[in-house]
Amino acid sequence: MDKFTTLEGIAAPLRTINVDTDAIIPKQYLKTIKRTGLGKGLFAEKRFRDDGSENPDFVLNKPAYRNATILVAGDNFGCGSSREHAPWALLDYGIRAVISTSFGDIFYNNCFKNGVLPIRVSPEDLEKLFDDAERGANARLTIDLENQEIRGPDGGRITFEVDPHRKHCMLNGLDDIGLTLEKAPKIAGFESRMKDVRPWA
Repeated sequence: MDKFTTLEGIAAPLRTINVDTDAIIPKQYLKTIKRTGLGKGLFAEKRFRDDGSENPDFVLNKPAYRNATILVAGDNFGCGSSREHAPWALLDYGIRAVISTSFGDIFYNNCFKNGVLPIRVSPEDLEKLFDDAERGANARLTIDLENQEIRGPDGGRITFEVDPHRKHCMLNGLDDIGLTLEKAPKIAGFESRMKDVRPWA
């Protein structure tokens, strides 16, 4: 998992509330267990028309937001079914952080495990961030995970809370496998001792 320290980028505003995981990555894209290649399916039913052409009204298809790395989203983002493909699709598209007032619990947890930072803010702060994002590509946001703050293009600062363990994992690029590998010497030592204590096992 790539480390997340400081991210400066374009923020795309998605004011829709209750965006569920099926809207983030529709069911027809769930046939793979690979984490790559899913970016093309991100918000597919909103990004594309029935004939496969782009929907010019969808925010990520607008020129100012094609290279967005941050998503400012409406309340209860990522609700619905528990599909890990949702954060995979966001990450594969290039979105490294999602800011909202609230998230679906499973989606929220899956984001941390896959290198996408979900940030909860107050409704008032979210509105400020929507205002920043709606200015287009010239209004870049900076997310500083170490100091737990979001800096706007005009110098405004918004602080956010994050679980210390999850923060440590994101800063150091540690998913569950990475956390286990950090303990590899202790695991090897334990296994070596057990060979002497329990040779039959």
